[in-house]
Amino acid sequence: MAAHTGIAGIRGDAAVAPASATPKWAAVAWALLILNTLGSTGAKTVIPLPRSVSQLVTMGALMTAFVIALVLNKHLRIRPSAYLLLLTLLLVSSILSSADLQEGAGALFRCFRLTVFVSTLWLLTRWWDGGFTFVRAHIRTYAVVLASVAIGLVVSPGNAMPEEYGGRLSGAIWPLTPPQIGQYAGVIAGLTLLLWFGRRTTWRSALSIVVPALGLLLLTHTRTATLGLVAGLAVAFLSMLLTSARARKVFAWTVGVGGVTGVVLAGALQAWFLRGQSADNFSSLTGRAKVWDALLEAPRTTSEYIFGVGLTDKSYDGLPIDNSWLAIYHEQGFVGIALVAGFLLTLVVVAVLRPPSLARACAIFLITYCLSASYTEAGLGDASPYLLHLAIAASLLVRGTPQSDEQAFIPAKGTSA
Repeated sequence: MAAHTGIAGIRGDAAVAPASATPKWAAVAWALLILNTLGSTGAKTVIPLPRSVSQLVTMGALMTAFVIALVLNKHLRIRPSAYLLLLTLLLVSSILSSADLQEGAGALFRCFRLTVFVSTLWLLTRWWDGGFTFVRAHIRTYAVVLASVAIGLVVSPGNAMPEEYGGRLSGAIWPLTPPQIGQYAGVIAGLTLLLWFGRRTTWRSALSIVVPALGLLLLTHTRTATLGLVAGLAVAFLSMLLTSARARKVFAWTVGVGGVTGVVLAGALQAWFLRGQSADNFSSLTGRAKVWDALLEAPRTTSEYIFGVGLTDKSYDGLPIDNSWLAIYHEQGFVGIALVAGFLLTLVVVAVLRPPSLARACAIFLITYCLSASYTEAGLGDASPYLLHLAIAASLLVRGTPQSDEQAFIPAKGTSA
């Protein structure tokens, strides 16, 4: 069967499970979960989009995803998952901390959203089989999102690169911030490169996704996504060095070419990372450190230390927190920090104990990316793309994947490399 290029080139995985094992509607539900986490704030769009309308679309997507998952899994057959179990405990803790309405009715609404979000993930665990079905749905959906960003850049460059974001690329079709676009681009670029490395897609298909994604990433000037992509790929390839000659060759070439490129383009890279900021502004992480210091110095009750103040919009005193751990500390207290650290540690330990394979490498990439991004972006404690990335990692680490590391690099029968 001939391979298609582009998004369609990310082919089904016949070697892991029969094509009918995972219903197509499960991928639709996953795409709707992604739509729900896009948010409703960002740059001005070409067609003015009231926030109430965008919120209605995102919440409607979440409820539709839940209904689809429930219809597909009407017998409520779920797969045990330590990641989702700890995430469910975090949900319970969030409801308890939000019940006193200290943060207003919005806290309970966010708890409701997180409840539906986690419930949908539980329903979809029935098809978590260690295969790449949800990985491909992840890549396809974010590729469509990035395509809308590219269209916005062509149609309205002024809206796509507004002065309020320092000329960084934003969403002009759907309101997306530069860090969001950078995150989506970094994640799908990394996953697609790993699929190409494992011969799960053609080089033409990989190029059609990776090159545009990296181009958009550069236009966003997002340091977090860039470092997350580099760190994630480095750790993923290191996890395969002992068992894959192909991994050793690719890693050696990458280190060599990357080192030379870094020396030659040192000045340009430094300018790109600084984004025209002063040394003081750069050292304070674009003002984040001031918000963090104020948050940590604020007086809190014993209950707030333990359980937090309830789910918020991830801001403090009107300014974004932009740190997952401090956002969790503020909203869910030390209990929340322990639970999030628990499910991250669980994923890391399981990934280390699994035999080398392409699935494990993809999971390690996603876990590493989320860990590195947690320092300057919030999202690990509430419904967000980061929880979806980790859910993909959890689905890849399910026992029963019938492939060793070297087998993972052999194309499925009937497909071409």
